[in-house]
Amino acid sequence: MIHALMIEDVDGRPRAVLRTIEESALPLNDVTIDVSHSSLNYKDGLAVSGKSKIARRLPMVAGIDLVGTVAASASPQWAVGDKVLVNGWGLSETQWGGYATRVRMKPEWLVRLPQGITPVQAMAIGTAGYTAMLCVMALQEAGTLPGRGEIVVTGAAGGVGSVAVSLLSALGYQVTASTGRPETHDFLRELGASAFVARQDLAVAGGPLQKERWAGGVDSVGSSTLATVLAQTAYGGAVAACGLAGGTDLTTSVLPFILRGVRLLGVDSVMAPAARRQVAWDRLARELPMTKLDQLTTVEPMSRLPELAAQIVAGQTRGRVVIDVHR
Repeated sequence: MIHALMIEDVDGRPRAVLRTIEESALPLNDVTIDVSHSSLNYKDGLAVSGKSKIARRLPMVAGIDLVGTVAASASPQWAVGDKVLVNGWGLSETQWGGYATRVRMKPEWLVRLPQGITPVQAMAIGTAGYTAMLCVMALQEAGTLPGRGEIVVTGAAGGVGSVAVSLLSALGYQVTASTGRPETHDFLRELGASAFVARQDLAVAGGPLQKERWAGGVDSVGSSTLATVLAQTAYGGAVAACGLAGGTDLTTSVLPFILRGVRLLGVDSVMAPAARRQVAWDRLARELPMTKLDQLTTVEPMSRLPELAAQIVAGQTRGRVVIDVHR
């Protein structure tokens, strides 16, 4: 029997319910994985809390991340005993996700767990940390390198933001953290932030071109925050955008792009090619300070997910929350 957190239709609304299901109910994919851990991301919070209709068909096993051990495989790519992880690929939307003790996945979705990181650390990184690395890679590929000036990280106390702060600092960047919670400043300073900007200072709409302040940025907020960051980005800078916690709208103009050569880099983690995923994960294993990662990680039982989902949607979590699917 498999224990899972299901999103079900209850009186016309999506609702999270802990269920015990038969293995025969699993999708007919080629690789069976015994899951040890998953993680809690903002998108998971929306799905489990019902604040947004993430699941496109019901019932749906929630959870966009998982790590575990291959238990059975009909694919030559993977053998029993392989340690693997999965992020994205429509998990929790169109494909059953990681909040379950056993899953079946397509072989092309799997990434080999890099040596040197534990399953808990892999899920502490999770989609949030993996997305943060994709953002860092995008900035580097755009020529935004250490020494050019301040890099602003919005939503810095959240999952993507906190890992981005830690990664960028470890790579030698000067990091300014944006958060609406002053009580997280000590925590973010320990991760490597050297300065802070209040969330409301970036959220207030201003002119399309403002005083040049940032060499680049990692934005997980969107909306007016992203518009302000773009307006304040220095000539030749770049901003990697990966989230929409503040909204999907973007009211700006072409001026930052055609007068300052600013680049807006869209970062998608859900459908990123397998080769790029493996590069990102291998770099995370080498470059993310694991002692700092451990400091920003808590492990919680799957049974608390409904409560935890409400907290992350309300912006009340800090760092990374790993989910033990066996509790």
